[in-house]
Amino acid sequence: MSCCLSCCASLTCGLCTSVASGISQKSARIGYCGLFGASLILSWILREVGAPLLEKLPWIDSSHKHTKEWYQVQAVLRVSLGNFLFFGILALIMIGVKDQNDRRDSWHHGGWVVKMIIWFLLVVLSFFIPDVVMLGYGFISKFGAGLFLLIQVIILLDCTHAWNDSWVEKDEQKWYIALLAVSVGCYIGAYALSGILFIWFNPSGYDCGLNVFFLVMTMILAFLFAVISLHPQVNGSLLPASVISIYCAYLCYTGLQSEPRDYECNGLNKSRAVNTGTLVLGMITTVLSVLYSALRAGSSTTFLSPPSSPRFGGNKPLLEEELEEGKTKKEEKEAIPVSYSYSFFHLIFALASMYSAMLLSGWTSTDGSTDLIDVGWTSVWVRIGTEWVTAGLYIWTLVAPSLFPDREFA
Repeated sequence: MSCCLSCCASLTCGLCTSVASGISQKSARIGYCGLFGASLILSWILREVGAPLLEKLPWIDSSHKHTKEWYQVQAVLRVSLGNFLFFGILALIMIGVKDQNDRRDSWHHGGWVVKMIIWFLLVVLSFFIPDVVMLGYGFISKFGAGLFLLIQVIILLDCTHAWNDSWVEKDEQKWYIALLAVSVGCYIGAYALSGILFIWFNPSGYDCGLNVFFLVMTMILAFLFAVISLHPQVNGSLLPASVISIYCAYLCYTGLQSEPRDYECNGLNKSRAVNTGTLVLGMITTVLSVLYSALRAGSSTTFLSPPSSPRFGGNKPLLEEELEEGKTKKEEKEAIPVSYSYSFFHLIFALASMYSAMLLSGWTSTDGSTDLIDVGWTSVWVRIGTEWVTAGLYIWTLVAPSLFPDREFA
């Protein structure tokens, strides 16, 4: 038996080493996404089964009789804190990395076995932290989660403008037709989704004025985006307006489906299948949104990229300029800048750790049901607030150049 266990341990160690080596050779971002995904799964598991274990820890407040929901929130916050510390430390270490000759570049891409061990130890150590510290972390996480949502909005806005510019620059009829088709399709989708939400969240026989207000505002904003974008004095386009419109409709849906299940205007409160699907969809949406934000980090907008990035260079590529100046191959290698900001990349994951903790803990509320994630009035207003902030930022990007003609907006 001991021989078999030894062999299994050896194979497991070899597998981890092989996986770590493969990550460092291909893409470090995949590895960090994997660690974040593991933290989400661990949070989910401990949220369901970890309450009895936390009750036995003496440094967690046991002077009061806490509910099961309170211990579930504690489990989620402690895993989140370990994850936040891991990525936060990496973000601090990677500040100022400009080119691949920096020793920290190899730290970012390699040493995966050591980083996995450090990540695991930080998560374990977070369960030894006194309860009063976790109370403060839970409060701060609300602001960190809000900042993460704001960064997501900025990245989305930049992505839609870049998408529109890339198709317009082709200056061919088929690309203009594609622009029109995608724009019309997105607008049809946005209004169709709003119509479905009217059926789901405005049932007859109930006074659902709040839900109607949310939906009407979403439809008005979509129309307003198109009007402002097509105004002669605004240098706008219909494609970004349509994409932001359908995104706002999606945010409105996520806000409405977060309403408590006992709320009479929530049309999803009678379906167990929908409840289970909402749980799975919520986790998948969280993972995808975080991965998208992280992978776009440092490369979506100029101000998020490092100062030494090729985006900041002149008209000629950096390597061409070096060859013209007769520099050696060694000097060329030293001058290769990093392709994205490592520090901002890790900061995204640190903030995402706070955001995922808020989702899994119902924004640290212990009053709602623990069968679902991201359910409660706090979640509703966070989602609706995010929608309105998205709309405000997009409208600002359209009207700011006209309001301040002397300033340059990139």
